Amino acid sequence: MNAPIKAPKGVKQQPRTSFAALWKPALRQAFVKLDPRQLVRSPVMLVVELTALLTTVLCFIPNPAVSTGLAVQIALWLWFTVLFANFAEALAEGRGKARADSLRAGSQGLTARRRKGSGQFETIAAASLRRGDVVRVEAGELIPGDGEVIEGIAAVNEAAITGESAPVIRESGGDRSAVTGNTRIVSDWLLVRITANPGESTLDRMIALVEGAKRQKTPNEVALDILLIGLTLIFLLVVATLQPFARFAGGDLPLVYLVALLVTLIPTTIGGLLSAIGIAGMDRLVRLNVIAKSGRAVEAAGDVHVLLLDKTGTITFGNRRCSAMIKAPGVAGMELSDAALLASLADETPEGKSIVEYLRGLQSMQEPAREEIQVIPFTAETRLSGADWAGRSYRKGAVDAVLAWVGMTRDEVPAPLAREIEKIAQSGGTPLLVAADGKLLGAIHLKDVVKPGIRERFAELRRMGIRTVMVTGDNPLTAAAIAAEAGVDDVIAEATPEKKLSRIRQEQGEGKMVAMCGDGANDAPALAQADVGLAMNDGTQAAREAANLVDLDSDPTKLLDVVQVGKELLVTRGALTTFSVANDVAKYFAILPALFAGIYPQLGVLNVMQLASPQSAILSAIVFNALIIIALIPLALRGVRVQATDAAHLLRRNLLVYGLGGIVAPFVGIKVIDVLLNAVGLA
Repeated sequence: MNAPIKAPKGVKQQPRTSFAALWKPALRQAFVKLDPRQLVRSPVMLVVELTALLTTVLCFIPNPAVSTGLAVQIALWLWFTVLFANFAEALAEGRGKARADSLRAGSQGLTARRRKGSGQFETIAAASLRRGDVVRVEAGELIPGDGEVIEGIAAVNEAAITGESAPVIRESGGDRSAVTGNTRIVSDWLLVRITANPGESTLDRMIALVEGAKRQKTPNEVALDILLIGLTLIFLLVVATLQPFARFAGGDLPLVYLVALLVTLIPTTIGGLLSAIGIAGMDRLVRLNVIAKSGRAVEAAGDVHVLLLDKTGTITFGNRRCSAMIKAPGVAGMELSDAALLASLADETPEGKSIVEYLRGLQSMQEPAREEIQVIPFTAETRLSGADWAGRSYRKGAVDAVLAWVGMTRDEVPAPLAREIEKIAQSGGTPLLVAADGKLLGAIHLKDVVKPGIRERFAELRRMGIRTVMVTGDNPLTAAAIAAEAGVDDVIAEATPEKKLSRIRQEQGEGKMVAMCGDGANDAPALAQADVGLAMNDGTQAAREAANLVDLDSDPTKLLDVVQVGKELLVTRGALTTFSVANDVAKYFAILPALFAGIYPQLGVLNVMQLASPQSAILSAIVFNALIIIALIPLALRGVRVQATDAAHLLRRNLLVYGLGGIVAPFVGIKVIDVLLNAVGLA
């Protein structure tokens, strides 16, 4: 029971996210989206569709100034403009829907074993579960919904959600009690209290996010929409006043030409790609296995000024690791290494494994078989571990415990070794002593190792104007040592929930956007207060509810990637807006001389592109206006890559690449199209 229904034979496999698999459905959707009720979400493209409809009607009304062939071509290219914009949006949605279908397929037909009031269990459809229901899940079964473990301990395979095949332990109590629907128990059993109603689970939110159909516009998108509507109204008024000016001068402008001018002047490029940019940004976030409760959180990540990062698991590995061996006076290095290795071979703790890994990396040694060793396990009472082998005894452990085993006091420790032990403790590390047959051999330096490459990542954030603050419960001395090694800008030592909350409020009071990640119940207040709160999926329910982003991989360093995605989303939208507004400049030089050449011959000097005829100029501008949307679809879906630099440099780069490019590209494109149209006799 509790397994997904298999697809019957002959049913097509779920669609892939490649262009070859998506372009046909996207093309069909492009025609469906011609429905004005759908285009209302994109006011600029709604205006283009209305002008296309008007131009189509004008094709049936004879006008001596405009040939029917030219009017039909203009009408067709106006329809193509709308279709290309719809195609971009449908392509972005198609990639998300393909992923959503694969996610949804795994949960179809699930059942659940729900506990009744009498304590007995009944089998029901998983879709019928409600918040507060208690279900029992056994080895080999899928967990039917998001919940919290209230009894039992089990290994859970979360590959369906995270992509990571290695099972994780979930148990009642503590910070590792949350489970996600559609994940499989591989051992033992769990009693799970459901915490999400149908449609509210992690899987449901993931599906809704990637599908994009019900995606709410973010504040920046709404603001940009208002700007685009404003520009459209301004150009509508400008175009409407041209006819009176023309008639005052004794001329007349065909309505088809005025419609063409309006479409080329309004920001159709960004208007057609805006929705695709937003959907693609959400898709990039989902590919990181991060669920956003709203697009606002993603945009806020792009504007973050300060990152609060927990030390353990984010900046450091979390488990203490061996970093050095210090021998006692008169002891050979090989003797110390052999004793430390033998004392650690059977030690299954992370610290013990790190000692073995460290020593194996230094030199190859002859290791006895595990079954030949008499293991002395670590206990909280003895605070040491080791092994007896070949008639000799080897021990390692806490300083006082090993000294007691060899029958020494601290004052009897050789001065050079005593100084090294004190230095390790003051640096925030943990000293362990190694002894053999009652003889003190030396010390092991255990430290919470900073993750490789993290210092460079912080340096990149600094170049982007983002400050990093390490949050740790360590004492100030230890915290300062790790902060210096990691390269963070500031540190909060001996951190409490109140300290975290106070620091976030202080930064926000100075007008800064703050991001934070956490997984414990004590992180919930700070996650709720932060502008961007990233909770770990394997953390507490309180943390997940307080945050506005949830990382399904439970990787605290993911916050750095979320910031990158947020910046890419904002920069892409800004870059294409700059390009869209800038490329209108060239269209002035194409269409305005064409419209007024017969009325004001002096305007011929503005025909800098030397276009063949007024009719050719108007048609070329309309064709370019449509084709540029298709040309920019890959950039809208992929996103503009953000370099590790400050905002001022990014602005200059955007203005140079997309501002200047937006001015130059139409001059080249319209001229090429003009030549081609005249070569094939279409103008």
